[in-house]
Amino acid sequence: MSIPLERARTRRPITWLTILGVILLPALIGGILVVALYNPTTRLDAMNAAIVNDDEPVTINGQTVPLGRQLTAGLVEGSDDTDSNLTWTISNAEDAAAGLADGTYAAVVTIPENFSAAATSTQPGETPEKATIEVTTPPDSRIVDDAITAQITSTAASLTGEQISTAYLENVFLGFTTLGEQLGEAADGADQLASGIGQSADGSAELASGIDQLASGAGALSSGLGTIASSTSQAAGGAAQLAAAQNQIADGLDAAPLPAAANTMYGYMQSAATGTVTVAQGAGALAQTLGTLAATCDGSPSYCQSVATAADAAATVAQNAGSAATAAGTAAGYGGQVVPGISTLISQTSGGLRQVAAQTQSLSDGLTQLAQGTTQSQSGAQSLQSGASQAATGATSLTDGLTQLASGTTDLADGLHTAVDQLPSYTDAEAASLAEVVADPVQAEGVGSDLFGASAIPLLTALALWFGALGTFIALRAFPARTLASRSPSALLALRSLAPAAAIGAIQGLLVAGIVQISAGYDWGDWSIFAGVSILACVAFAAVNQALVAVFGGAGRWIAALIGVLAVAAGIVSTVPGVLLAIDGLMPTSPAYTAMLGALTDSGGVGAGIAGLAIWGGLGLVATILAIARKRTTSARAILASPVVS
Repeated sequence: MSIPLERARTRRPITWLTILGVILLPALIGGILVVALYNPTTRLDAMNAAIVNDDEPVTINGQTVPLGRQLTAGLVEGSDDTDSNLTWTISNAEDAAAGLADGTYAAVVTIPENFSAAATSTQPGETPEKATIEVTTPPDSRIVDDAITAQITSTAASLTGEQISTAYLENVFLGFTTLGEQLGEAADGADQLASGIGQSADGSAELASGIDQLASGAGALSSGLGTIASSTSQAAGGAAQLAAAQNQIADGLDAAPLPAAANTMYGYMQSAATGTVTVAQGAGALAQTLGTLAATCDGSPSYCQSVATAADAAATVAQNAGSAATAAGTAAGYGGQVVPGISTLISQTSGGLRQVAAQTQSLSDGLTQLAQGTTQSQSGAQSLQSGASQAATGATSLTDGLTQLASGTTDLADGLHTAVDQLPSYTDAEAASLAEVVADPVQAEGVGSDLFGASAIPLLTALALWFGALGTFIALRAFPARTLASRSPSALLALRSLAPAAAIGAIQGLLVAGIVQISAGYDWGDWSIFAGVSILACVAFAAVNQALVAVFGGAGRWIAALIGVLAVAAGIVSTVPGVLLAIDGLMPTSPAYTAMLGALTDSGGVGAGIAGLAIWGGLGLVATILAIARKRTTSARAILASPVVS
C-alpha cells in the first residue's frame, strides 16, 4: 500500500514498508551498538586468555615464596570490582603460541622465570629489581581487547605488588618498634654506664687524694730515715771508739803495774760495763722502732724489705751489745773479785776486755751496716714519694677523663632517649593496617569499570539518531519535485516535507530511548528527560539533514555522514586533535550529546543542549526554505522542461 509521499530520486511511491525501514534504522543501529558495546565488563568470560607460568619460587627464611602461582591465582580468581572475568587457561609456551595464532586465545600472559626472585629482591643483601610480566595479543585482536587484557592484567599485577609492598612495609614498621626497644635498652645501659663512670671518677678522685697522702707520708718517712741513718752512723763511730778504748785498757793492764793497774782496771771495767749497757739499750730501742716501721710499711716491696733488713740488723746489734754488756758486767764482777788477787786475775781481765772490745767492734760494724741500710731505705722512700706524686697526677688526670667520659655518656643516653621518643612504635595490627595504606596510599573512588564510561549511551544514541535522520532523507525528498510549479509558499513546502520526517524522527527517538532503557535500566525520571531529548534531537536532526540535502543535493548526504563520523571520532577519547574537538563542538550532534549526557548524569547542560537543538532545527528549516526559494527561480527552458502541475 502506497503513501502520498515522494521518494527521493525516483517516481516510485513510498510504501509502509519503506517507512517502517526508515523508522527501524536508528533503532537497529542504536540497538546493535548498545548491545555490543555497553558495559562489556559484564561479558568478559567470552574472552579466552592463557597464562604461562615459568616462575621459579624462592625460599626466604626457610619458607617457599611462589609469587608466580599467586599472580596466576589472582588472574584466575578475578577482581571484586568487575562483574566477570576472562576465561583463563593455564598453559605452556608452545600451546599458548599456537592458541594465539589460531585465535583460541585473545591474549597470553607470560610470567618469567625470575618473577619471584625479582619481586623479593628488596630484602637486605639483594640488588633491587622490578618484577615484570609479558602480555601478548594477536595482531588481529579487537580494538578494545588489548585494553581489557591490559587492565585486568595490570590490576592483578598491582594487587600482587601491593601484597608484596604491604608485607615489606609491615616488617619495616615492626622494625621501627624493635629498633625503638633496642635503642631504649641501649639508652638505659648508657644511663647505667654514665652512673658507673661517675662513680669511678669519684673513686679516682679519692685515689688521687690517698696517693697524695701516701706521697706526703713517704716524704716524712724519708726524712725520719735520714735522721735515723745519721744517728746510727754516729753510734757506729762511738762504738768503734769504745772498742779502741777497751783495747787500750787491755794494753794498759798488760803494761801497768799490778796494784795501780788493778784499781784503774776496776774503774775502767765498771765504766765499760755501764757504757755497754747503754749501747745495748739504744740498739734495742732502735731495733724495736725499725721492727714497728717494717710491720706497718705500705710502700714499695723493695723499700719495705730494706726496712725489715735494717730492723733485723738492729736486733743483731742489740743482741751483740747485750752480750757485750753481759761480758762487761762479768768482767766488772771478776774485777771486784780479782782486786784482792789482782795479780792472778789481771791477765783474765785483760782478755775479757779484749773480748768486749771485739764485741764492741762488731756492734760498730753492725751499726755501720744499719746506717747503710737506713740510707737505702731513705732512697727507696724518696723514690716512693716521687712515684706517688706521679701516680697522684695520673689519678687526677684519670679523674678528669672519667668525668668527661661520664658527661659524654650522659649526652649519649639523652640522645638515645630522644631517638626512642621520636621513633614510632606499632603493634602488629597497627603495622599491618599502616602498611596496607602506605602500599596503596591513593585510591580513586567513583571510577566505573565500564571501559566506555557514562558517556557511551548518549554518544551511541546521538549517533544512531543522526544516521536515522540521514536514512530518512535517503528515502524521502527534501522538498517536493513540483516546487517550481507549486503555488504554495516556500515555508509551507518546507514544512510539508519536514513533517513526515519529524514524525518518523519522533518515533525513532522514542524507540531508541526504549531500547536504551531495556539495556541499561536508568531511573525513570532521568530516562523520561532522556527520551524527550531524544525525540527533540530526532526532529532537529531531520531539519538539519533536510537542509543539507536541499542545499547541497546528494553531497549533503555525504556531509551528513561525515558529521556522524566526526561525532564518533571526537566522542570516544579526549586525545583527539584540538581542531577536531573545536569542529565537533559546532556540529548539530554536540548539543544532543550534551543534553542526553546531562539527562543521565549530573553533568548538567540539558537546557543548553535543548536550546542548541532548537537553534539547529530552526536554522535547518530556514536553510531549507531558502533553498526552496532559490529552486523556484529558474529559466524559461527549465519551466518548459518541468512537468505541468494539475
